[in-house]
Amino acid sequence: MATDLSYIEFVCEYLKGYDYRYKKMFGEYMIYINDKPILLVCDNTVFVKMHESIKDYTQNLDTGYPYNGAKEHYILDIEDRELSHKIIDILELNTKEKKK
Repeated sequence: MATDLSYIEFVCEYLKGYDYRYKKMFGEYMIYINDKPILLVCDNTVFVKMHESIKDYTQNLDTGYPYNGAKEHYILDIEDRELSHKIIDILELNTKEKKK
């Protein structure tokens, strides 16, 4: 099942204050913060990489696979604004800008 555009718009409501954009890829979406790939949205679910820098904030997060063949990711409850923003901030600092 592909992600609905309305769900992406819902997720972006929680990203107010960030410099973000999203790109549709194969029916799913990547959300870039400051031109860095931070959030992967598949099947109307927000995923983040299992990065060492966020492990202190992810003990209670579920995990899953965004698509067949993908590595395991954390599932982010975007509605938990405080936790989501903390994780996004940390990942943004620890993610390289997308190659042009």
